[in-house]
Amino acid sequence: MISLTKYNELLGYESLKAYPGVVHFVTTRRGGVSKGTYGSFNCSPYTKDSCVNVNRNQYELFQLMEHQIKELLIPEQVHGCESLVIGESFFEDSLERRRQLLQGVDALITNVPGYCVCVTTADCVPVLLYDRKQRAVAAVHAGWKGTVKHIVANVMEHMNRYFGTQGEDVVACIGPSISLESFEVGNEVYEAFEESGFDMSAISIKKKETGKYHIDLWEANRIELLDAGVPAEQIEVAGICTYIHHDEFFSARRLGIDSGRILSGIMIRK
Repeated sequence: MISLTKYNELLGYESLKAYPGVVHFVTTRRGGVSKGTYGSFNCSPYTKDSCVNVNRNQYELFQLMEHQIKELLIPEQVHGCESLVIGESFFEDSLERRRQLLQGVDALITNVPGYCVCVTTADCVPVLLYDRKQRAVAAVHAGWKGTVKHIVANVMEHMNRYFGTQGEDVVACIGPSISLESFEVGNEVYEAFEESGFDMSAISIKKKETGKYHIDLWEANRIELLDAGVPAEQIEVAGICTYIHHDEFFSARRLGIDSGRILSGIMIRK
């Protein structure tokens, strides 16, 4: 990944940086004002962090961005596979209605310039998608439960229905999240992936010393993208394990559920 700011508060992807029509970012734990397990750059409104601190952190994020963002659109995720298209009509609804629409979805899609679609993660996999031809973007929260439900494939289908998105036109980035080495799972999780049709020889190993399975969420989601027609050379994998690098990125397995979240966002420029 590349640094987008002087002190590494925001990181980005080489592959997306190459396109001036799209803006994106991934937050780290640097910067911000939050304390303890939320320290210090927690921008998620769906945590037990102080609302004042979250608002101050979001304000800092706006200040750090090179290009103006009208609004951050952040869903209240539920580890499912539902996605929501944010069209012009979304902004005609009341604030209360907009909040309701953002509840219970794990991916946001838009082609409206100036509005940044985001997901929050802390070990789960954030995936950013950019359709270069149709000028549409998506932010996807692919935890293990969402990955089992093929959320990335579902989002690609959703983008195809609304915008005519084809895999060959998509640039995809798989962000900082838990690695194969760190993601030890029980038999029930392994079996859920197996029953969902994943090639377990490609995405898992069994450690001899522990007898426990480990699953590669990065590879599982990369395969989903390949199967959706995204060329391998257009998929960038950050390769950063949040569990190992919990000093730089939030990790729920390290810090507990009551901790901060990485914010990954993407936006079409005006």
